[in-house]
Amino acid sequence: MNTQLKGKKALVTGSTAGIGFAVAKQLLQEGAHVYINGRTTQRVDQTLVKLRELLPGARVEGVAADFSVVSEVNNLLARIPEVDILVNNVGIFEPKEFTDIPDEDWLNMFEVNVLSGVRLSRHYLPRMLSAGWGRIVFMSSESAINIPKEMIHYGMTKTAMLALSSGLAVLTKGTAVTVNAVLPGPTASEGVDTFMTNLAKAEHLSMSEMEERFFEVARPTSLIQRFATPDEVANLVTFVCSPLSSATNGASLRVDGGVVRSIV
Repeated sequence: MNTQLKGKKALVTGSTAGIGFAVAKQLLQEGAHVYINGRTTQRVDQTLVKLRELLPGARVEGVAADFSVVSEVNNLLARIPEVDILVNNVGIFEPKEFTDIPDEDWLNMFEVNVLSGVRLSRHYLPRMLSAGWGRIVFMSSESAINIPKEMIHYGMTKTAMLALSSGLAVLTKGTAVTVNAVLPGPTASEGVDTFMTNLAKAEHLSMSEMEERFFEVARPTSLIQRFATPDEVANLVTFVCSPLSSATNGASLRVDGGVVRSIV
């Protein structure tokens, strides 16, 4: 399928690993000019080398920015003043009992997971509207609907992203700009792999045994009963970023392996 992305300029935040990396890679494979992002210059440079080895000739650049630091966000915007596609993928998570989460953690989680998308969309959306075309994608989560009891603050931010995406989509009425949210389920990203490895060690289980227990106990409604791969999530994101998805706007699109059992 020709996704008609050749020459489109895209920024994918949090793209040095996991879903973000998979999205950046697929957009590059489709001919887009992609800016990747990570918190440190070292991680960004390492990822650039990897992508250039995988895809010789790809148009890929990188900008380091910590989205909890406003000055670094402003620097990113100065270096990349305009894009056709914005994938708000950057995010943090941390399992923690509700009563043990201090105010600082709530604020930091909101700053990185939600305000990152607010700040970038506030800058890029008007430019997309003026240009007559654009795509904004918010990487939410099935945790936006099934709030995890072990990460209520994380679930809160993912629900907020759905509200933000829906509200911004209304501002695109009658244009060729779209704003959508994608809701991955449990995905074998770098952070999840570390989390599961630590759990497996604590429980004295193999990784396969830990994965089986995870879906039996923590995500019993999953229909695929396994972690999705980042590429499986990126497949949907790439389509939503393309001109082919022109009639998809203001949507919350699940790639959750059937974890969410509600009809709507």
